[in-house]
Amino acid sequence: MEWNWQRADWPNFTWRQSRLARVEEQFLVGGGVYVGSVKHLDAADNDQLTVDALSVEAITTSEIEGEILDRASVQSSIRRQLGLTADHRRVGPAEQGIAEMMVDLHRSFADPLSDEMLFRWHRMLISGRRDLKDIGHYRTHPEPMQIVSGAVHDPAVHFEAPPSADVPREMARFIGWFNQTAPDGAKPLPALTRAGIAHFYFVCVHPFEDGNGRIGRAIAEKALAQGLDRPTLTALAATILAKRRTYYDALEKSNRTNELTNWLCWFAAVAIEAQRRAISVVEFLINKTHLLDRMKGQLNERQEKALVRVLREGPEGFKGGLSASNYITMTGASPATATRDLVDLAAKGAMVRTGERRYARYQANVMLRPVADLLIDEDGHLVDT
Repeated sequence: MEWNWQRADWPNFTWRQSRLARVEEQFLVGGGVYVGSVKHLDAADNDQLTVDALSVEAITTSEIEGEILDRASVQSSIRRQLGLTADHRRVGPAEQGIAEMMVDLHRSFADPLSDEMLFRWHRMLISGRRDLKDIGHYRTHPEPMQIVSGAVHDPAVHFEAPPSADVPREMARFIGWFNQTAPDGAKPLPALTRAGIAHFYFVCVHPFEDGNGRIGRAIAEKALAQGLDRPTLTALAATILAKRRTYYDALEKSNRTNELTNWLCWFAAVAIEAQRRAISVVEFLINKTHLLDRMKGQLNERQEKALVRVLREGPEGFKGGLSASNYITMTGASPATATRDLVDLAAKGAMVRTGERRYARYQANVMLRPVADLLIDEDGHLVDT
């Protein structure tokens, strides 16, 4: 059976736009909600939101490919590139490279896509690598570019991309399509549809020796940002990471056809979920400010230090909850003082307690709306799963 790029209709993708019309509208509305929410943040929280969003995307888009990065190093690098105060830690080439790419994507979202932009991203992403021949340009090796799994002696081929000799022509066609379908292009497409096709189209061409998944997701983010006319800061890669198996399954199920309805519905539901997660983060920052304002003058120095430390963990909270022993480590309090301080924090509504006695754990009292997993039904409605 032939791959999609070997078919006569490649790359004339088709899809049922009727299944996507409602979610396209919801994405635009969600973009407005996000912008409206961000306006309630002060400058410091706005900067922190940008740093956190870019670093989470950098870390999770790498983790999808099995690369685990140091979070503090990525954040430090992003802060420096944005001109914000940062520590002086040494940052490894992998963390530095993905951080540079994410900041460049953030700043250049409105610019047309080009070979030069993709080559720049690839050089950033592959910084420090010694095992690749082609860095900062498209692959040239004569061997087939295959996605495989299983034993070396009996591999399962999940996809084979066009041969390297065809990549320059395929990429010229892809870049032309991407820029023509932009909001100000000759053939504009709705944001989710365009982003989903762009990611799929790019990874099918698979133009680089390595880094195609990460750059493909960056291209999808670029398309979403252009659709909203502002950097999106959505949790796209983080949401895909949580669904990594279905992500690869959805791509594989579509790589022998150029009818993309199923893939686009999967992608659009994930993008809406990611947008809702981004809005939830902004709501957390707003609620955090309200909580700190409400507690002003009511807490002692130890309690303030602990509360700020827990809030620094973001919407997910302090892993496992704050225990009395954690509190003692943070503040230097005696066991009796720690217990008294934590009970008082809960009584004043600064923290919420779960468990009893030595199993008692505390989280900041910041309410968040849960974000459900989504899918798109046959009538184009978003459905919680």
